[in-house]
Amino acid sequence: MRISDRLSRIKPSATLAVNTKAQELRDQGREIISLAVGQPDYGTPKHVCEAAKVALDEGFTRYTPVPGIPELRKGVADYYTHFYGAKTAPENAIICNGGKQVLYNLLMALVNPGDEVLIPSPYWVSYPAMVQLADGVSVFVPTTAEEEYLVTVEGLEAVRTAKTKVLILNSPSNPTGCCYTQEQLDAIADWAIKNDIFVISDEVYDRLVYAPFSPVSLAKKWEAHPESIAIVGALSKSFCMTGWRVGYALAHADLVKAMVKIQGQSTSNINSITQKAAVAALTGPWEIVDKMKESFVRRRDLAYDIITSWGALCPKPDGAFYLFPVLDQFYTEEAPDSASMCTKILEEAGVALVPGSAFGDDKCIRFSYAVDDEILLKALTKVGNVLTGI
Repeated sequence: MRISDRLSRIKPSATLAVNTKAQELRDQGREIISLAVGQPDYGTPKHVCEAAKVALDEGFTRYTPVPGIPELRKGVADYYTHFYGAKTAPENAIICNGGKQVLYNLLMALVNPGDEVLIPSPYWVSYPAMVQLADGVSVFVPTTAEEEYLVTVEGLEAVRTAKTKVLILNSPSNPTGCCYTQEQLDAIADWAIKNDIFVISDEVYDRLVYAPFSPVSLAKKWEAHPESIAIVGALSKSFCMTGWRVGYALAHADLVKAMVKIQGQSTSNINSITQKAAVAALTGPWEIVDKMKESFVRRRDLAYDIITSWGALCPKPDGAFYLFPVLDQFYTEEAPDSASMCTKILEEAGVALVPGSAFGDDKCIRFSYAVDDEILLKALTKVGNVLTGI
């Protein structure tokens, strides 16, 4: 069978590979704990589920406008006004099948063949593949654990060329959990605007940040420069709606129209029932976010203390629910890189993790702490025993 050449450039998902191996071991009767999950361990709030049930009962099961139903687009616009003080309008919002489709639509709308897209590294696993699918060129901007994996204007300027057209920023970060301050975000945005570089600000975890850090966004900067910035959001993480597949963008109305063209020829509107549920989520109440944040802070501190007790270098994250420690000091001839070390840990300890190579840094391994405290403690103890040879 003939398969298109473009797919030969796309690597399989590392997280899916981990899940496949973990399931194989479960099928053999092994107890496997997954710290590879990228979703909260809480359920979708009842009022959101009730809104979906009402939509079903009322027969809201037909096609909707491609960019989303009007009340949901208004809900997204109002979200950025309410939390970040940005003046927005429903025509600045588009609803997509999760944050992933938002990013894909944006890159397809913005990138021409050969355009360079700056991606701070480590990065979320799908950014480079999406750039490739858009016929762009990924240019990775290295950061280090010592600088909390945060890119600087100087680091960006060092790799900028005449072909640089787009910058992807992610805060809070997946995989590191590290966050930019408002001042840092604004400074980077100002540099990009000055150099005619479009900024895609991936803010999917924006509500999951921990005191003393506060949620930040480029929404106000977008208000002043809507032709130069687009913001990506979703309800997957903050509202425990990963399986509902609802993401959104705040963008210039002309860019939204371009994204509608792409989505209209691929998926059309997202699930109609999900849209009604998303309206309920965006209009509140938001107590579940505060409840999750309390547990995530506790789990973060627990995991951080254990991981650093191994002698690992690891920035303490201010958001999301991941830790990204440097663990290459534990690599051996048997397990010389992050992928083989994750396989070793999975086979010997029964704990699933994601190799740092999937995120552009082979020295590291990603740990999710979106699991129950006792399970987290048990898993980390097992991992520590493998790494330290106990």
